[in-house]
Amino acid sequence: MAQRPLGVCPVTGATSVILCAVSLTTVCICFILLRLQSEQINELRNDLMTLEMKVEKTDIIKRSVWDCYTDAKGQSASRGRREASKRGRKQRQTQTRTERQCASAGRRAFLHLKALSSLSNDEEDYTAIKWMAAGSQGEGLQVSGETVTVATEGPYFIYSQQVLYKSTTWVMGHVITKRLNGTDTKILKCVKNMPDNISTALNSCYTAGTFFLESGTVLELSVPRKSAKLVLSPDATFFGIFSL
Repeated sequence: MAQRPLGVCPVTGATSVILCAVSLTTVCICFILLRLQSEQINELRNDLMTLEMKVEKTDIIKRSVWDCYTDAKGQSASRGRREASKRGRKQRQTQTRTERQCASAGRRAFLHLKALSSLSNDEEDYTAIKWMAAGSQGEGLQVSGETVTVATEGPYFIYSQQVLYKSTTWVMGHVITKRLNGTDTKILKCVKNMPDNISTALNSCYTAGTFFLESGTVLELSVPRKSAKLVLSPDATFFGIFSL
């Protein structure tokens, strides 16, 4: 019996022809469907790869943003710590300066004097004033009779008012003399013109200044007129010094 070649439909009858055509059509359809399915699978693979790339990019962006945020937060925290440290140093410096000022103020010496009496030196033509302390602080300044002795050197502010004069002498005034190591130096002077009428001759003369005084300095206030007629009440005649 002769064999029929593979893939060749028998041509014996109409039924065989129809079956062969249907088989071929089915094969073609299956092939087309497989091809379409393969293409869809490839598209899905491409879409998946694209999605994975997008996800990776998104992760990279998220990590970059997080790193930037972390760095910014760290820098902000570091800057905040630096500023807090600066504020702390300033507060400590201010507190230390205030404490020093308070301590300095606690050690600051002052002496305010009121007049007890006047002493005329006719030979040398001047009038001295004997003083007593009306207020004082510290031990850096000492009063004795007509003079004030500086025990602690440093800058001082000196002030005086003399004296509401009752005199018709043409010019009146007073002088503050600094005496150190046997040398006298006039450091302050105040001069006033006096009226002719003794009933109206009632003038005041105020002077002040800042000086550096060495330890052992002696200060004396005097009126360069003998037997000067002075008003010695505490609000009229006074002499004072305080350390700066």
